[in-house]
Amino acid sequence: MADGNSLKKLFSDSMVYGLSSIVGRFLNYLLVPLYTYKLVSSGGYGVVTNLYAYTALLLVLLTFGMETTFFYFANNNKGDYKRVFSTALYMVGGVALLFLVAVFAFIGPVSRGLGYADHPEYLRIMATVVAFDAFQAILFAFLRFKGRAWKFAFLKLLFIFCNIGLNLFFFLVAPRLAVSHPEWMGWYSIDRQVYYIFLSNLLCTVPITLAFLPELRHLRYGVDRRLARQMLRYTWPLLLLGLAGILNQVADKICFRFLVPGPEGDAQLGIYGACVKIAMIMAMITQAFRYAYEPFVFSGGKESKESQALVMKYFVMFTLLAFLAVVGYMDILRHIISERYWDGLRAVPIVMMAEIFMGIYFNLSFWYKLIAKTWWGAVMSAIGCAVLLAVNFIFVPRYGYMACAWGGFCGYAVCMLLSYFIGQRYNPVDYPVKAILGYFALAMAVFAAMSSVHFDSEWLTLTINTLLLLVYAAVMLYNERALVKRVLGKLGIKRG
Repeated sequence: MADGNSLKKLFSDSMVYGLSSIVGRFLNYLLVPLYTYKLVSSGGYGVVTNLYAYTALLLVLLTFGMETTFFYFANNNKGDYKRVFSTALYMVGGVALLFLVAVFAFIGPVSRGLGYADHPEYLRIMATVVAFDAFQAILFAFLRFKGRAWKFAFLKLLFIFCNIGLNLFFFLVAPRLAVSHPEWMGWYSIDRQVYYIFLSNLLCTVPITLAFLPELRHLRYGVDRRLARQMLRYTWPLLLLGLAGILNQVADKICFRFLVPGPEGDAQLGIYGACVKIAMIMAMITQAFRYAYEPFVFSGGKESKESQALVMKYFVMFTLLAFLAVVGYMDILRHIISERYWDGLRAVPIVMMAEIFMGIYFNLSFWYKLIAKTWWGAVMSAIGCAVLLAVNFIFVPRYGYMACAWGGFCGYAVCMLLSYFIGQRYNPVDYPVKAILGYFALAMAVFAAMSSVHFDSEWLTLTINTLLLLVYAAVMLYNERALVKRVLGKLGIKRG
């Protein structure tokens, strides 16, 4: 049987990490209406979407799989985990510093090549941000390894609150001060809105590093060269895996400005980027789950195949519930963004399902990590990325951002299927495939019903969708009544 205490620990850690992931990103949603309502054009938000896609890709390059590598070696060298941490931090910090120096030295050709010759300051700021983020990634991984979920959550939320506060100042307070007290605001210009978005990120990112002073003391352990070589051998396939994986998420947003150039491309990308934010509830759930599940699997004695199979089913059940909740209440959620962007809402269900596929793929991926054959992940993710890029290059010029949504869907579907079938050969796990497919079939039936229900009264539509959502939840609870009873018992809750 799956270890009850282990599953309870996984559940409790997921809840805490969820404070920084789900709650944190929900708070960050305050910025979506702020940007879509206050930015002069959707093209400005297209620039933001494009550059944040680049930073996500660069973060994977600069961390080169060292988070997962740190967990693997720290758990296999528990008596010397501080040296593992120090070695990982020095390597990532050194690479980040070299990257930052290179960007500042060659800012001219870099900004021209990316289409930002008129705004090299955007690239300077975001390069600094991503360098600090890479360094902090290992520090946050150390907190996860030590089980310090509350400090992890506090620092993540502190950054988010600071970022929201600065954005509210730049977009709401500063314009009024510029009118009422122009003598104070000579530095402010309404034409520099995009610049202020990036500046806010920089001003909030750098100080967070100071909160890690206790952890930074471990740097005195220096770099173990023999250990570093072992870690690099383990991590290079993870780098390829991470690159392919992140390209599945951001390649469409990076390529879009080249496939649809000019203001029209920025405008479409802004619409797509804003609507994708609504779909990102799936990314929140999978990220919170990953933060807790990765240390859980790598720690000794907790990697039972039965636990992996059980957790997979729970993940699918609840992400499908979240999918239906977003679709069912789209008439409310759409007000997160300006009406100028609503045309892109038709992409939301497709992007959300792609995120579910990504989460399943992540759960399946442990078979090659646990047997140290991480190159398999790189191969499968590369194939999925090739599918995504093919869909984008072929269809984006004709169908615009809808091709981006379908590209992600197809790419993650391919990764998920490849990982399942290859994994069952090398490290088989008895996943409850029939039950999982049953929940997918039920969810798609409910989704079809929701999509066909449209009344003149918005409240009537929401009522019907609520009833349909309750149907899915009722079937889920009935089928998993043994689980509900066991979980309540583990938590010390007695049913009446």
